[in-house]
Amino acid sequence: MIKKKPTFEKLTPSFGSSLLVKQHGENVDKNNAYWHFHPELELVYVNKGQGKTHIGNHLSYFNNSQLILIGANLPHNGFSDRLTANGTETIVQFKSDFLGEEFFNIPEMANIVALFERAKKGIRFKIDTKKKIGRKIEKLLECDGLKRILKFLEILDYLAKTDDYTLLNADGIAFEPEAQDSAKIGVVFKYIRENFHHHIALDEMADKVNMTVPAFCRFFKKATNKTFTQVVNEYRVVHATKLLSEESEMSIADVCYECGFNNFSHFNKVFNDIAGKSASNYRKEIKLIIQ
Repeated sequence: MIKKKPTFEKLTPSFGSSLLVKQHGENVDKNNAYWHFHPELELVYVNKGQGKTHIGNHLSYFNNSQLILIGANLPHNGFSDRLTANGTETIVQFKSDFLGEEFFNIPEMANIVALFERAKKGIRFKIDTKKKIGRKIEKLLECDGLKRILKFLEILDYLAKTDDYTLLNADGIAFEPEAQDSAKIGVVFKYIRENFHHHIALDEMADKVNMTVPAFCRFFKKATNKTFTQVVNEYRVVHATKLLSEESEMSIADVCYECGFNNFSHFNKVFNDIAGKSASNYRKEIKLIIQ
C-alpha cells in the first residue's frame, strides 16, 4: 500500500536562530527519503556515503562524498542510502532572506543572490570545493549566534564565486509544484523506487494516482519534462551503476535482469543512452578509479 506522506515540509530553526543546521550519523532516517519541497534552500554535505541524488529532473548515484545546494521549492528526495565508516551528512537549511530582505539588496550580496538563483536548478560542487568547504560546513555545528552567521556567510561567499560546480537541471526544468500535484508525483516516484526491479504497467501506475492513462501521461510529462518510461529507465540505470560500482562478481547480464530489464540488448542501449558509455566500459572505469 502506498502511504501518502505530506510533500510540503515545514522547517523550524531552533529559537534565536535563522539557520537550521543538523547532522546525521550512521542511522539516517530513511522515512525522510521521500519526494518533498520547502521554501528554504538546502546545503547538503555528505563526507562518506552512498546513495541516489534525485533533485528536480536529475537522477544519479554517488558512492563517495558530495556537496550540493538545492534551491527554494526545488523537489528532492533524501540522499544517503547508507553512510560509510565515520560518515556523516550535514545539512544547512535557510531562507533566501534569512538576514532580512534589505540585507540581500546591498551590492556586496549580488554574487550570493546570483548563487541562490542558480540553486533553483540544483548545484553539485566538485572535488576542490568539497575539500575546502565540507569541513567548514561541519564546523557550523560547533558555533552559534552571530559567529555561526558570519561563518556561514563566508561559505556562501566562496560558493558564490567559484566556478567549480555542475548544474544538475541544466535545462532549467526545476519546477515549483502545487502541493496537490507534488503529492501525486511523490506517490509515483515512491512506487517507481520500490518496484523498478520488475515491469510497471502504465495503467497500474495511473491507477495509483486515480487518473486515466492519457491524463497521467500528460500530467507526468508536464511535471517532469520526461515520459514515465524515461524516468523508470533512469532509475534502473542508476541502480545498475550502483551494482557495477560495488566490489561484486555479478555479471553485467545479471545486473541487467536485477535492475528490471528483461532484454540484454535493450539494457545495453538504454544504459549507453543515459550513462554515455556501455556498462562494460563503465565498470572498467570504476575499477581504474578504485585502484
